[in-house]
Amino acid sequence: MAKRGARRSAADPNRTCPCGSGRPDDDCCGPLHRGESTAATAEALMRSRFSAFAVGDADYLLRSWHSSTRPARLRLDPGLHWTRLEILGTDRGGLFDAEGTVEFRAHYREAGSPGTLEERSRFVREDGRWVYLDALPD
Repeated sequence: MAKRGARRSAADPNRTCPCGSGRPDDDCCGPLHRGESTAATAEALMRSRFSAFAVGDADYLLRSWHSSTRPARLRLDPGLHWTRLEILGTDRGGLFDAEGTVEFRAHYREAGSPGTLEERSRFVREDGRWVYLDALPD
C-alpha cells in the first residue's frame, strides 16, 4: 500500500462533502481538514474522519487521532474507495461531554466490489478538542 496525503481538489469548492451531510465540502468537513476549525461533537469528528478517508487525507486522520493510540504513520489503500457513511447511533459526544461513542456503517468499493465496515468508535477530548481514541469490541 502506498502512503497518500491529501488529494483534495480545489477545482470545485461547492463539491458535496463526502460525509453525507449534503452540504458543500467548504462549508462542512473542509475547514476541519484544513485546520481552520475543530469538530464541535464526536459525530462531527467521525464525519470528518470518514471524509478524510474518502479524499485520502492521511495527515488529518493522524491529527485527529488520540496521542495514546495514534500510529506513527498511516498508509491508505489506494484501491479502497469510501463511498457513503451512515451514522447508526451516538452516545454522548456533545458540546459539553468529555467522551462519546459513534456507531456507523461505512460503505466502500474495492476492486469493483461493494463492501461495508461497521464500527462503534470511541472519541474523547484531548487538549480541548475531539479526537478518535479507538474502536469498541463487538
